[in-house]
Amino acid sequence: MTEQEIKDLMLWTVQWIRNWLDGCIQRVAVNSSMSRWRSVMSGVPQGFVLGPVLFNIFINDTDSEIECTPSKFADDTKLSGAVDTPEGQDVIQRDLGKLEKWACVNLMRFNKAKCRVLHLAQKANHILACINRSVASRSREAILPLYSALVRPHLEYCVQLWSPQHKKDMELLERVQRRATKMMRGLEHLCYEDRLRELGLFSLEKRRLWGDLIAAFQDLKGAYRKDEDRLFSKACWTGQGAMVLN
Repeated sequence: MTEQEIKDLMLWTVQWIRNWLDGCIQRVAVNSSMSRWRSVMSGVPQGFVLGPVLFNIFINDTDSEIECTPSKFADDTKLSGAVDTPEGQDVIQRDLGKLEKWACVNLMRFNKAKCRVLHLAQKANHILACINRSVASRSREAILPLYSALVRPHLEYCVQLWSPQHKKDMELLERVQRRATKMMRGLEHLCYEDRLRELGLFSLEKRRLWGDLIAAFQDLKGAYRKDEDRLFSKACWTGQGAMVLN
């Protein structure tokens, strides 16, 4: 297709969408009562295929000047980046300001109430509570497989990317496993470290370190060669080198 044909097609598509949206009206039904018909001034009809497509087009430029790594899925937008220096913190803060400015210009708003730390620990706690209420047996043969399969994955999913750095956050995660090990009959009187030893488990902190070492080893073997610059930074001193996971 020629450049002019592409432009004509784009104009035709925009006009087709405008014709589809113009003149939309709606009313509300409550029991047997109906409201008056009112014009729809924004949005698209719910359930239509074009809804998600138009929304993706609308938010396509949100990350046009973003320095961090953005992730967008439907109406869920995330920023990720290394915050191990004051400069890294400033970059994320600037990007958050750019997103807020974009939202104001485009008459949208982000749901700040959803911004919380460690939602995954909360979900893991809820699942552990369900196990506690619904499983009568307190033997390690019953509780340990349920914890390993249903609870711990929520504490470790992609943990190499969001691994907690503050002691209070580490303790928040560890507290879930503490509760799980204390649920098992015969271990209640033991301290946490002894319970782990009896069950053949490691603390979550040690498991995160284990995962970091595995990721570093895999990188040295070339597994992350395409993404190495984004995942790792290299620091060298006195003739020796170290690979540091961001």
